[in-house]
Amino acid sequence: MQIFPNIEIIDLGLYFKKYKLLAITDIQFGYEESLNKKGVLVPRIIHKETLQRMEAMLQECCSISNTKKIAAVLVNGDFKHEFGNISETEWRHCIRFLKLLQEYTNRIILVKGNHDAFLEPIAKTRGLEVVDHYLLDDILFVHGDRIHTLAVEKRINTLIIGHEHPAVTVSQWPRIERYKAFLIGKWKSKQLIVLPSMNLCTEGNDVLKEALLSPFLKNTDIGSFEAYLLADKPYYFGKLKNLNKS
Repeated sequence: MQIFPNIEIIDLGLYFKKYKLLAITDIQFGYEESLNKKGVLVPRIIHKETLQRMEAMLQECCSISNTKKIAAVLVNGDFKHEFGNISETEWRHCIRFLKLLQEYTNRIILVKGNHDAFLEPIAKTRGLEVVDHYLLDDILFVHGDRIHTLAVEKRINTLIIGHEHPAVTVSQWPRIERYKAFLIGKWKSKQLIVLPSMNLCTEGNDVLKEALLSPFLKNTDIGSFEAYLLADKPYYFGKLKNLNKS
């Protein structure tokens, strides 16, 4: 689904067709293992599903651009889950995922998130670096856990963030469903796009009912943001403040 000229939603990613760049965020490999350690018994099948879903996204991007490889894949923070170390599961899952990306692109951009304090050793195994931000003409990619100094500069027109894991709960009696969502609105004078999490273990943070996580969103009128909800495909739901109104 196209949301702006040359910008298209591809499942849980955003594809910038002009640049042949696919942006994703918040995969958080190792999350299942963390839940298991806390006594939450969830089957460890998400990594396989994530690989399959990611490959389908990459193939769709290649089809759109009529190419065997796209120019770049950008992971906008929180590639892994553990804060203080690298678990054995994270090593295996992250490296396998990077190998998949390298089949479809010659450039992988890893933007550091708040969970990525020890991501560099993983990145080095594939000849990659971890960056604080990424600038694409007037578009700034930052994780979103803090206000980046570049965000206020006049040359920046669009901000792309993760961190929030945005989701929306939709009620249609008797069913109540929560969906991952892309959010589009304003931060100061900038256009702000919030990417949904690629962590398939959870739908995310209900931005209308739960405390907002990103400082980019805490002082905004969240109801004025437009939402694209992810089900079998993206659906445009209009402004958040109009959701679930009878």
